[in-house]
Amino acid sequence: MKKKKAFQSSAILLALTMGLTACSGGENADGDGNSKTEGNKESKSSEVVKIVYARGQDSTKATEKLIEAFEKAHPNIDVELREMPADTGKQHDAYVTMLNAQSSEIDVMDLDVIWPAEFAQAGYTLPLDRFIEKDGIDLSKYNQGALAAGNFNGKQWAMPKFIDTGMLFYRTDLVPEDKVPKTWDELLKTAKELKGQGGTKFGYLMQAKQYEGLVCNAVEFIASYGGQIVDKDGNVVVNSPEAIKGLKKMVEIVQSDVVPSNVTTFMEPESHTAFIEGQAPFIRNWPYQYALANDQEQSKIVGKVSVAPLPAGDKGSAAALGGWMTAINKYSKHPKEAWEFVKFMTGPEGQKISAVYGGLAPTLPELYEDEEVLKANPFFAEKGFVNALNAAVPRPVVPNYPEISEIIQINVSKALAGELTVEQAVANMEKEMKAAMNK
Repeated sequence: MKKKKAFQSSAILLALTMGLTACSGGENADGDGNSKTEGNKESKSSEVVKIVYARGQDSTKATEKLIEAFEKAHPNIDVELREMPADTGKQHDAYVTMLNAQSSEIDVMDLDVIWPAEFAQAGYTLPLDRFIEKDGIDLSKYNQGALAAGNFNGKQWAMPKFIDTGMLFYRTDLVPEDKVPKTWDELLKTAKELKGQGGTKFGYLMQAKQYEGLVCNAVEFIASYGGQIVDKDGNVVVNSPEAIKGLKKMVEIVQSDVVPSNVTTFMEPESHTAFIEGQAPFIRNWPYQYALANDQEQSKIVGKVSVAPLPAGDKGSAAALGGWMTAINKYSKHPKEAWEFVKFMTGPEGQKISAVYGGLAPTLPELYEDEEVLKANPFFAEKGFVNALNAAVPRPVVPNYPEISEIIQINVSKALAGELTVEQAVANMEKEMKAAMNK
């Protein structure tokens, strides 16, 4: 990707000056100090407004192409790219530092799906509902799990840009398509049968270390049995028969002999490495696993991998939602222009560019039927991939997510280790999360 546009101090001062002038009503071109009249509307509309778009590093051409297309369609809006740290934690902290100071130096920003509620509660972002209503944006066309991640207290604070979800990848040389497990019980049974076949050492791989990936796996088990951790109204509802049943199934699998004996030390790298080395017929992982499994320089199972939705519990399949959203800085001096960019970037044209040039999975299901998108990403055409995306559910949408995540991690880890019963773990989570959310 070409170098990002330089941030010159003079440009910032000019942008700030223009913003202050606009707020105060401005002056005529002859500098007489009089307010602009209605007759000057044409000259005002021809002025170029600069907005700053902040996102993490992009090693593809997607962002460059997206900005070029937007500027071509909106010649009066100039988009300047601000690259944030690649580490999402550092990116989060950089945003918080900037927005706590009520800075207007950025206008549009990409947010991890677990941040919108936090940023909305803190007053960092603009609610988008009035823009959505004014422009007649049909939200029903979006993946509803992805859309829900940007909704907090009944308002939409961010629009979904691309989606990432947990999926079941399987070895096609060991598992015929009609034998792919549909339920967690079927997975456990088939994994036991296949363990040791085709050079495998294990039956199933997952992420069970005490970290964010554990929360994702837990959400999937809980939701597949009809449970939730926090409901859409912000109530803690983890201590339910459904959540308990889901977590018991997770404990059963982790404590079985189909997974590595040290699976509680596995994050994505450990699990995906074992899979591409041919050590298991099944793995729960994110979409990147497909490309990795077909990388001839690393993988021993090239051309032998397909994908399906994660197994179902009593209520069906559920996949933890990942991906990124786009929001508008509350302190932006150009909210209307910022919205135009958000609307373009998260709309059909923008998401198509991101998919074709960046390999990002759209949050608009219609794009999975687009020929150019499919030509660039043949993987998107697989039925199992699309069905897996449609099973996406968000992690708890709460303003203090990091604290809630830690509570989940600690208690689920203790349940997996046998230090707590599942009933004790959910009772602890209920008590601790309620205390944390009522501070």
